[in-house]
Amino acid sequence: MKAASHIIAAERSIIPACDVPTLARLRRLVESTHAVDGVGAYKVGFQLTIPYGLNAVVRTIKDITDKPVIYDHQKAATDIPDMGAGFADACRRSGVDAVILFPQAGPATEAEWIRQALAAGLKVIVGGEMSHRSYLKADGGYLDDSAPERMYTLAAKEGVTDFVVPGNKPERIAHYRKILERLGTTPVFYSPGLVAQGGTITDGAKAAGRSWHAIIGRGIYRADDMTAAAEEHASRLT
Repeated sequence: MKAASHIIAAERSIIPACDVPTLARLRRLVESTHAVDGVGAYKVGFQLTIPYGLNAVVRTIKDITDKPVIYDHQKAATDIPDMGAGFADACRRSGVDAVILFPQAGPATEAEWIRQALAAGLKVIVGGEMSHRSYLKADGGYLDDSAPERMYTLAAKEGVTDFVVPGNKPERIAHYRKILERLGTTPVFYSPGLVAQGGTITDGAKAAGRSWHAIIGRGIYRADDMTAAAEEHASRLT
């Protein structure tokens, strides 16, 4: 099954990462940013979903805006292949629009979780390389240096066009872009690792090409004026 296209209508946007501790803080974040030109979606993860549940988190956002909600399980697709169907069904019933998978459990799990998510009507974003130190073997990590390339390649063969790449490593973004384009894929990239982790929106955008979405957490939700912070970050997309 082919992946649905255009999770976000705009070719470039910023995505607030909603790593805040309460639904009240989430509501304030979304109310402060959803009308900002350039905000394309919202990403939610464990900090809210563990205490409140994914249903409540999605409802809180969708009561304010119809912009897509991306669920980052941190990290999904690290279980056995058979668990993919249950994950996809739970996400579908919770109302999320897209899911992020980081298939570190191998190709069998990756392929099955992608297929199950697509069959459930979810849009799929696949990550491979992360933004922090000591991730790949060359930097003291556990994962083989070729692992991200293999994750992205398999995802593209399964019809995925959306990928997470590290925003603080623009040279790696350019590297993966070339690989995916050689496969005939026109990639849409999503990048964390910006602002607080040292990456710049300008450098990430140049490396990624036409379609790129900057995931920004602390640079927005810790700002005294979240609206102004979102506007400032969005102004750097071009």
